[in-house]
Amino acid sequence: MDKALEGVRILDFTHVQSGPTCTQLLAWFGADVIKVERPGGGDVTRSQLRDVPDADSLYFTMLNHNKRSITLDTKNPKGKEVLEALIKSCDVLVENFAPGVLDRMGFDWNRIQSLNPRMIVASIKGFGPGPFADCKVYENVAQCVGGSASTTGFSDGPPTVTGAQIGDSGTGLHLALGIVTALYHRTHSGRGQKVSVAMQDSVLNLCRVKLRDQQRLSHGPLKEYPQFGEGKPFGEATPRAGNASGGGQPGWILKCKGWETDPNAYIYFITQAPVWPKICQVIGKPEWATDPEYAKADARLNKLSSIFNTIEEWTKTKTKFEVMSICNPLDIPCGPILSMKEIAEDQSLRATGTVVEVDHPVRGSYLTVGNPIKLSDSKSEVRRSPLLGEHTDEILTKVLGYNEQELTEIRDSGALEPVIKQAAE
Repeated sequence: MDKALEGVRILDFTHVQSGPTCTQLLAWFGADVIKVERPGGGDVTRSQLRDVPDADSLYFTMLNHNKRSITLDTKNPKGKEVLEALIKSCDVLVENFAPGVLDRMGFDWNRIQSLNPRMIVASIKGFGPGPFADCKVYENVAQCVGGSASTTGFSDGPPTVTGAQIGDSGTGLHLALGIVTALYHRTHSGRGQKVSVAMQDSVLNLCRVKLRDQQRLSHGPLKEYPQFGEGKPFGEATPRAGNASGGGQPGWILKCKGWETDPNAYIYFITQAPVWPKICQVIGKPEWATDPEYAKADARLNKLSSIFNTIEEWTKTKTKFEVMSICNPLDIPCGPILSMKEIAEDQSLRATGTVVEVDHPVRGSYLTVGNPIKLSDSKSEVRRSPLLGEHTDEILTKVLGYNEQELTEIRDSGALEPVIKQAAE
């Protein structure tokens, strides 16, 4: 066994992004992930945002690598029998249905436990218990209710959502950790348990520094926020801080050479206190290193806007990569704003498997992300996503042990294919 989760079987009842993110990560680590899909249509993202006619969309393919697909009508009696057999043969069931769907299918926690006491049932919901428990939540809604949007953007503008999918993918990552933890606990308890993650909770966990700042507000203004230096009063809630770093080392996004025509000709520049004298030398302000108005970090807090404006006059004479080449040897922390095009073409990311090119039998070659977590002794490969129902027969015969006659009976029942109702004469 050279894969960390080899031997673990996952029953994947997830769709769209949050759940598939979780199960794909487990599949990358070697778990056998069986994705259960609706006959005829499958995961709704197969057809969403299509760029190649009649091919699974990139939305689907990039979230469902290394999985096997079975189509199953779980409302069909034979389909229910197959589902029961799958529950008995799997270690984990993962779902991100709307609240109550699994119960209405006839597979609540007690029913699943009676079929397989070792089964771990992992669920993603929008909210935890409370007044909004039955509400649906999508990516941007999660960012709003989890505190991210209210603290993102500039102080004189509206709340802003981030391009990082912290609501969906962020929750999926949290759930994957919960599943692995429950699997470890089962090694000595012998029993499964419920694992649940709310999208609101996950976003808040990723925004914990803003909750930190909410509490700091009661003791005075947040001096590292731009509005402090601009003389703007603070309100009752953690404000939006533009491109401020959110930590004790002030940072800002600055223009670089070519910014007039290139929307990504920018660099993030941090005025870290230990290297302040080096920064002063680089930008042509050596006197700031000893000037009492600038020498100490606290003294600079009310002048950060003007300081970054001065640094920007220097960065605008260099490309973002030239700034990097000058600052990195001096341990001055900074980073270029990389476009998705630049990331896609970055050969170092391909060499580490962070960006991977995958062949698909219908859509051809496409680019996707690889496993961001690297283990020294456990290989992680990226295989293409499954076609709809591609592994149905394989799962029924090789995993569940159905013989040809039983397979025929299941097929004849309509449990595996769409049931076509004849129109009335």
